[in-house]
Amino acid sequence: MRQQNEALMRAALEAAERGWYVFPLRPGDKRPALHGEASCTYTGDCASGHLKWEQRATRDPERIRTTWWHTPYNIGIATGPSNLLVVDLDMPKRKSSKGSSDAPSGAATFRALCERAGHPVPDTYRVRTASGGEHLYFKAPDGLRLNNTAGTIGELVDTRAWGGYVVAAGSITDTGTYEAVSGSVAAPLPEWLQTILKPAPVRSTGPLRLPAVDGSRVALSALEAECAVVSAAPDKQRNTTLNRCAFKVGRFVAWGDIPRHVVEEAFQGAGEERGLTAAECRATIRSALDSSIRKARPREAA
Repeated sequence: MRQQNEALMRAALEAAERGWYVFPLRPGDKRPALHGEASCTYTGDCASGHLKWEQRATRDPERIRTTWWHTPYNIGIATGPSNLLVVDLDMPKRKSSKGSSDAPSGAATFRALCERAGHPVPDTYRVRTASGGEHLYFKAPDGLRLNNTAGTIGELVDTRAWGGYVVAAGSITDTGTYEAVSGSVAAPLPEWLQTILKPAPVRSTGPLRLPAVDGSRVALSALEAECAVVSAAPDKQRNTTLNRCAFKVGRFVAWGDIPRHVVEEAFQGAGEERGLTAAECRATIRSALDSSIRKARPREAA
């Protein structure tokens, strides 16, 4: 038991040395070990009011040694105060005790998203979770406050930032150990991921209305017709339909008949309305338009 205490203490101290704020999780568990507001005595750290785990997380080596000296707490990292954005790549749930799901893992979904966006999977500090998933650590950009997301990037791909935490490397649960597997530092969050994760402006829920002056009549008519096709796409063909329809309209962008941002905004609204995530829409539309513009023949030859 003493060896386990010391190993967890070292892991907590190492995280703090990286500049990350840590707090205790229940031994062998992923839940915070700190008291809740209902049982708060409003003494000690809470003398001026109840402090939650995000507020009580610390980088103080003496507090860490005191906390982990007698109890083998697992380690939580408060991502917001640590200036971290952690991408959580989950494993699909088992269909039964005898078989596994055929759904792609979060890691596979994230790799596919990176490919569609034209970027490699970022090289950064990476932790294998007890369930076989992965945590990718990124340094959040200064001045941009990001919150947790669930499914915004893709299926089984969540993020932890302000208001969230992750289980640190070295922690142990019944299903396994959290282990750092690659990368020595948290890389800066890539700009293309920032774009996906920035809070989107509130979108109108009314019918699609295209600006009458922002594009030729033929281009706008084509855009409206293709957006209608996306809105009516069957569930299993939503992304394929979005790609095909955006590709068709891309030639009008290449010819200068309509601004690209008008096309992107219209298809983004149609795709999200049909149930695709914002990230899926952005990546698919960008890829389709890039390809269409690159391959567009001159107007005279079309």
